[in-house]
Amino acid sequence: MSLGNVSAVLVHGAWADGSSFGKVIERLKGHGIRAVAAPLPLTSLGDDVAALDRTLERIDGPVVLVGHAYAGAVIGATRAPNVAALVYAAALAPDEGETVADVFYRDETHPQAPKLAPDAHGWIWLPDDAFASAFAQHATPEELAVLAAVQRPIAAVCIGEAVKRPLWKDVPSWFLIAEQDRMINPATQHFMARRMKAHVRSYDADHTPIVTAPDAVANVIVEAVQSVAAR
Repeated sequence: MSLGNVSAVLVHGAWADGSSFGKVIERLKGHGIRAVAAPLPLTSLGDDVAALDRTLERIDGPVVLVGHAYAGAVIGATRAPNVAALVYAAALAPDEGETVADVFYRDETHPQAPKLAPDAHGWIWLPDDAFASAFAQHATPEELAVLAAVQRPIAAVCIGEAVKRPLWKDVPSWFLIAEQDRMINPATQHFMARRMKAHVRSYDADHTPIVTAPDAVANVIVEAVQSVAAR
């Protein structure tokens, strides 16, 4: 099947940057799919959506928009006309009127999940030891070192802003559930995926499958791209 001019735009979550999608980008290239990593400032949900929209404006043709973790809220909040499908990778999908915090804390947190609190400047950092214990427990020591080194904090205001009608109500969506996630309860992921009526794919991955299970993530993206190209 020709994938036409469908692009994949990849959106990182909190405590990460676009490099977290490195392995996924390599795999999409192998399938002939153009991938672009959209940088987020993580300063407010509105700022993050505006930053994503600036990336989307630069892309011709339909887009499969991929969000990891916090970025699920961001990809659901864009109104860019070229977005043809959404892919959630262990991501948060608040419904209209909900905040990121509402869904993040919906179910019981894992015993090894870090206690999160903003610093004196309103930024939330992930403790270094949390990368190995909860964020990406399946990662290699080398991968963990990079994740910790490049982490970017998220402003506390990002998770307290209620969202408007999410885009997943209007375009097809896919949801990769990470069954070994210690940051976002897998039960919460199943709940969100069900109410989205998403195409669900389940994998025994940690919270960061974009690093530790890139084949699984890439396969879901390819499936979404093929669906868009076939329309």
